[in-house]
Amino acid sequence: MKARIVFPVVLVGLLSGCPDVSMKPYRQPETPGKGAWSNQKDLPVAPSEMIAPDWWKGFRDPYLDGLVERALRANFDLKILAARIRVASAEIGEARAGALPSLDAGAGASFEKSTGQKFSKQFNLGTQVNWDIDIWGRVAKGVEAQTAEFRATEADWRAGYLTLVSDVSTTYFQILQFDEQIRQQEQTLEKNRNILVTFEAMMGQGLLPQTRVLQQRAEINRMSTDLIELRRLRALAGNALSTLLGIPAGEFTVPPGALQGRVQLPLVPEGLPSQLLKRRPDIVAAEYRVLVSYDLVGQAKLAQLPSVSLTGRGGTASFALGSLLKSFTFGLLPSINFPIFDPSVKARIKTSEAQTGVAENEYRRVVMAAFEEVENALVNLDAHRRQREELQQQSERLAVVAAQVQAQLKEGMVSQLEVFEAERTLLASQLALLANHQQILSDTVTLYKALGGGWPAVDVRNAADTSGRSRP
Repeated sequence: MKARIVFPVVLVGLLSGCPDVSMKPYRQPETPGKGAWSNQKDLPVAPSEMIAPDWWKGFRDPYLDGLVERALRANFDLKILAARIRVASAEIGEARAGALPSLDAGAGASFEKSTGQKFSKQFNLGTQVNWDIDIWGRVAKGVEAQTAEFRATEADWRAGYLTLVSDVSTTYFQILQFDEQIRQQEQTLEKNRNILVTFEAMMGQGLLPQTRVLQQRAEINRMSTDLIELRRLRALAGNALSTLLGIPAGEFTVPPGALQGRVQLPLVPEGLPSQLLKRRPDIVAAEYRVLVSYDLVGQAKLAQLPSVSLTGRGGTASFALGSLLKSFTFGLLPSINFPIFDPSVKARIKTSEAQTGVAENEYRRVVMAAFEEVENALVNLDAHRRQREELQQQSERLAVVAAQVQAQLKEGMVSQLEVFEAERTLLASQLALLANHQQILSDTVTLYKALGGGWPAVDVRNAADTSGRSRP
């Protein structure tokens, strides 16, 4: 029956104007070429070309490893992305159902009594089968588009995974930096209070003017204000980390620690720009959505062809319930619909083609942003590493100066004020070195993220080819 219907439909389709339903093979959108990174040559590079899937373990901090594992289990943003994958998977089945027949069944009864007439009753039972035959593959094309969207949501999940690990790591580094700053600020504040006691005693003996005591008290006020601010920032960072871990803010606290003593500086990951296009999840997701638009254009073009549907009906009716199943009526109603003039079909093609242009340019935008992010991370990392060398030398030299000034104070060669200035300058350099350490760690995390983390390369192909799929 299907063969008898398909042949005349094909013949009529050829005679009715032969609409253009051809589609060129899918190709990755062209982007400006980039052969190498410009700022990687002076950095210590990891020996392996592939980034390890658990790249954050390169910081060699077991506590950080535990935080990341906890966040991956409980973070709600990641759970939302996982739920969207399940939705996209269900929508594939919904799209595929368009090519399957549907069966309806129903039963009924009617009772009627008119004046002067006998009471009448009738019972009926019927079924109907409807099947829109997907001769040209229009429904199959929609399934391919939805499958590509499913794979794009998988890539979205991988991108969210990478963002989550990066956010947990950088927030944790900030907390440890605040801990060290708070510790140093408390020590300095205690030392300045001791100096104030000395100054007050000297003022009582007429050896120091009151203005110098007031200056020292004002300095303690300033340092106390800075300490309060550091504790506030530490609490806010802790709340942010709690949310990333899926824990209500205020119910989780990272134990105080030392950033420079706990977190190690890993080597810089290596990667080529060409690998970035296939490994970075947000780029993969953007390209899959180009493929979605490509498939939707094909589906819109196939809508120009005639459609064939079969309707089968069967049922029985009787005035007595006992004789309802004694006789049946069957019928088959094939139909052919020709879209001779349907403005919406042509409009849909133009809309789909325009959306493809949007998706292609969105893909190019994501690629260009990724190139910029990698280059910026390399520039920052290189500059901060160079600054670290200068800051280390500065801190070492100021430590020598502070020690010598302290020795000169015991011999009465300098005043306590000069000692205070030397120690404050040393503290500032130590805090700058600490901030630089945190910046290098964050830059390294950003670079790992920008290069696609540890996800393998994905070859985006037509959704009918399952070889293009890469599961997390």
